[in-house]
Amino acid sequence: MARRERVVRMSVEQPLWRALTAYRVLTMVYAVLIGVLGRERYERPLVLVAFLAVMCVWTLATLPMVANARSCTKRFLVADLTVALTGILLTPVADLDAQSVDGPTLPTIWTAGAVLAYAIKGGWRWAGFASSLVAVANIIERAEPSRDTLHNVLLVWVASIAIGYVVEVARASERTLARALEIEAATRERERLARDIHDSVLQVLAMVQRRGTALGGEAAELGRMAGEQEVALRTLVAGGLTRPSHVSEDESEGAFVRLVEEPDEDAATGGDVDLRGLLAPRAGSRVTLADPGTPVVLPARAARELAAAVGAALDNVRVHAGDGAQAWILVEDWGDEVIVTVRDDGPGIPEGRLDQAEGEGRMGVALSIRGRLRDLGGSAELISVPGQGTEVELKVPRTPRERRGKAGAK
Repeated sequence: MARRERVVRMSVEQPLWRALTAYRVLTMVYAVLIGVLGRERYERPLVLVAFLAVMCVWTLATLPMVANARSCTKRFLVADLTVALTGILLTPVADLDAQSVDGPTLPTIWTAGAVLAYAIKGGWRWAGFASSLVAVANIIERAEPSRDTLHNVLLVWVASIAIGYVVEVARASERTLARALEIEAATRERERLARDIHDSVLQVLAMVQRRGTALGGEAAELGRMAGEQEVALRTLVAGGLTRPSHVSEDESEGAFVRLVEEPDEDAATGGDVDLRGLLAPRAGSRVTLADPGTPVVLPARAARELAAAVGAALDNVRVHAGDGAQAWILVEDWGDEVIVTVRDDGPGIPEGRLDQAEGEGRMGVALSIRGRLRDLGGSAELISVPGQGTEVELKVPRTPRERRGKAGAK
């Protein structure tokens, strides 16, 4: 049985919030050290101590607020920027000579953390707004700003806007990737359903149509109806699904989607199985099975999918080559991969017939065989020469862990 796929949202924006958290703590420590080491030049050190105490308490108390986009609310952003602006404007109160020298402001580079929070949360427009307020506060604090002051203000303004723009581009890319992966999940689910339907319902309807047409009378009418239902069902399957089977959204902003395989609720569970046991029932008077003398161990899912692909190939032999055709199954275990070859002595497939069948919605080879092997990371190659039969080669790779397990079993 195939595994369904669920879509899980994962935030690539989260590392930015973690970096911002670390930045706020480190710059808080830096501001305290600068204040302690330069306390002699402050004419009102109590103002310095009071602000640094408030800044430290605020920084540590609001660490959860900068943990992710959801926690970082607009109210917090406004309060955080207010603390930074207050610290800048209090600098000349604590140091009466601050307007005539280029010494640091009370919060120093801690102020940039408030601006970066705006950039990560709201993009370049929010960053431009916050950095502009910081620039105005620095100019007011200096009264007669020097070239270094203007340089630092411009640097913060440009850097914050650039970071905000990068965040917006990343979010747009994540939305595009999310949509692409959702489409991929829906396509794989559609192919899974199409394989199951092809292996059961469609084949039964096709058989009823053929037998009904051959019998004639009321059976012919039943066959005609079965044929109509087969065409309608093939069209429905080819149309596909519009949504993936499971979508779990992370509550945080700026997340991308990845696909995670999970077993069907009705799928059988288990470890490794011997592929030979699954293929043995396929052997019969017209199907010859040749396999190694030792177990061909594969994960349960891979073994079932490979056996189902072999069954689909044999069904194609019966349908297209006739009930009298002879088929051979060869199983080869090469350690790093398992190869199963299905060959028949039928009339072969005319050139271009497979493409025509897919265009008509008959996707037995494309879905029941190639689709299954592709989901396993393997491949399916079909070689057919008119008048000389058809050969289907199915390859399933083993992971390093599976190869170690097989070696240990020996």
